[in-house]
Amino acid sequence: MKITVKAPAKINLTLDIVGKRPDGYHDVAMVMQTVSLYDTVTVEDFDGEGIEVSCPAYPDVPVDDSNIACRAVRAFCKYTESEERPLRITIDKVIPTQAGLAGGSADGAAVVCALNMMYGTHLKASEMAEICSRFGSDVPFCLLGGTMLATGTGTTLKKLPSMPKCHIVICKPDVSVSTAEAYAACDSRPPKGFLYTDELIKRLCSRDIRGLSTCLYNEFEQVMTLPVINEIKKTMLGCKALGASMSGSGSAVYGIFLEEKKAQKCVNILQENYNKVFLTQPTKEGCRIEHTE
Repeated sequence: MKITVKAPAKINLTLDIVGKRPDGYHDVAMVMQTVSLYDTVTVEDFDGEGIEVSCPAYPDVPVDDSNIACRAVRAFCKYTESEERPLRITIDKVIPTQAGLAGGSADGAAVVCALNMMYGTHLKASEMAEICSRFGSDVPFCLLGGTMLATGTGTTLKKLPSMPKCHIVICKPDVSVSTAEAYAACDSRPPKGFLYTDELIKRLCSRDIRGLSTCLYNEFEQVMTLPVINEIKKTMLGCKALGASMSGSGSAVYGIFLEEKKAQKCVNILQENYNKVFLTQPTKEGCRIEHTE
């Protein structure tokens, strides 16, 4: 059997750090949104042994046992008490790595989605999300997609009203961010006393795309000094973006536009200096099976 799954990227409309937990992890409050930028993950039976992973477009992505696709297989088989079988997993990667767009998490969620069909386990979405939570905090969201509030360590999800129609420009500069250093910097700050997430949810509920765009917030962006992030945001806002922010732990930046023409103009300008620029829209779904044979 061979199954192909489309795995969407995500952006953070908000990212509030609520506090540090006794176990060393952090409690967060985030509004996350899937967008129409996809990796394509193909899972198929083959005559070899073990799990063979390839990622042709990104040779720097590890394809050994540490790859999230392998962790997804192990988590799925443990949960379903199934025996691992020889699998070939091919990741056609379009979502940039080290971008804060959850590309790796999306790939892991796609593998779980494919295995549910391959093994005929007929798991509910909630059961697949439980499996996903065992190998990554963003993975359950990438499986389900849409517009959601994520709390706790990021795995407690609540569906929100869909993001209004708009155009989202995403730009990934050639810099990377240490998530551990970003969290450490946040830990050194006094608590804000309020959450931007709460305000953004109000705008979502009132279908106010302009108001929503003024509430974009990323706590990591506030504690890191990355001039290139500000340069990209300045370009987006100069092209009449309603708002712009960094996604996740970065370094991808996105801008929200009402008019496609203005969004495309922004893409054209950014492409003069950056290789990874995408024009996307918000989506209402996560991973989806595209083809089976």
